[in-house]
Amino acid sequence: MNLLVTGGAGFIGSNFVRYWLDRYPDDRVLSFDLLTYAGNPASLADVAQRRADRYTFVRGDIGNVDLLEHLLAEHRIDTVVNFAAESHNSRGVLDPAAFFRTNVLGTQGLMEACRRQETPRVHHVSTCEVFGDLDLDSPDSFSEEHPYRPRTPYNASKAGGDFVVRSYHETFHLPVTISTCANNFGPYQFPEKLIPLFTANAIDDRPLPLYRTSENRREWLYVTDHCQAIDLILKKGKIGDLYNIGSGVEQSVEQITERILSLLGKPESLKTYVPDRPGHDRRYLLDSTKIRRELGWKPEVEFEEGMRRTVDWYVAHEDWWRPLQQRLAVQEGSWGGK
Repeated sequence: MNLLVTGGAGFIGSNFVRYWLDRYPDDRVLSFDLLTYAGNPASLADVAQRRADRYTFVRGDIGNVDLLEHLLAEHRIDTVVNFAAESHNSRGVLDPAAFFRTNVLGTQGLMEACRRQETPRVHHVSTCEVFGDLDLDSPDSFSEEHPYRPRTPYNASKAGGDFVVRSYHETFHLPVTISTCANNFGPYQFPEKLIPLFTANAIDDRPLPLYRTSENRREWLYVTDHCQAIDLILKKGKIGDLYNIGSGVEQSVEQITERILSLLGKPESLKTYVPDRPGHDRRYLLDSTKIRRELGWKPEVEFEEGMRRTVDWYVAHEDWWRPLQQRLAVQEGSWGGK
C-alpha cells in the first residue's frame, strides 16, 4: 500500500505514521504537513533516518489542489488518511478564520485532488466535538446518528469539513469513511494541550491553570488505540459510513490534574483556577457500539497505564517539548472580560 497521511507531523498523525510503518513493513508512507504551530518534524526525525526507503515527507497545504494531485500521482497513492486540521479550541477563539480555512476549505482541496486522481480509498478524521456537549448528569451519549450541534469555531470548522467529505461521497462517489474520536493523549502531543501542558508545568513547578468549571468531563483514549481503530476502518469499514471511536472512560480536568501531580510527586498547591474560555463545553461521551460490534475494535491501553506512559514520556523527552514552548500562544488565565 502507498499511503498519504496529511497532518503527518502533528500529534495523532505522527503516531499513526509510526504505527503504520511498524505494522506493515511492505508499505510506503508519504507524510504531508504545512508545519503550522503544532506540526513538528522532530516527531518523526528518527523515522526519517531508519525508514528512509519507505517514508517521505513533503511540506505543503492541503488546500493546494495542484500539489496534492501531483503527489497522489507521483507516489501512486492508493489510500489517504486526513489528520490535517487546526485543532485547539482556545486557539480557535483567538483566530477563527485560520480554523475555517484549513478545516473546511483545506479539506475541500484535499477531496478535490482525490476526486481528480480517483484515489481508491480516503479516510477523514473528525472529532466528537461536532456533536456539541452533554449535561454533566445526562445519561446520554453521542451515537453516529446524533445531529451535529457545534458550539465553538473549532467544532464548527470540523463539522463543516465533515460535510465537505460527505458531499464528495454523495455527489462524486469518492470512497470515503469518517471517524469521530474521543480526546486522545500520548507522546508527541503539542504542549499547549491539557495533559502535556500540565505535565510540563508540573515538571517545572509552575502553576497548572484549571478552568473554574474543572468538573467538566472528557472521554479519553490512548493514541495508539485510535490508530488501530483507523486501521480497521480502512480494512473493513463500510464506504460512506461514520464511526465513533471512544473508550468509555470519562475523567474531569480536576481528576486529570490530580493524576499528573501524583505521578510526578508534585503538590496540589500547583493547581490554580482561571476563567473558563468562551464556549467551554461541559461533557463529551461517544457511543462506540458500532465500531466494536461491526469491526471488532476495542481499546487495549487502560487509562491509568496510558497516563503513566504519557507522563513518563514527557519526563524523558524534554528535548522534544521544551523548544516548542516558545510557540505557545494561549494564556488560559486571560479569558476574563473577553
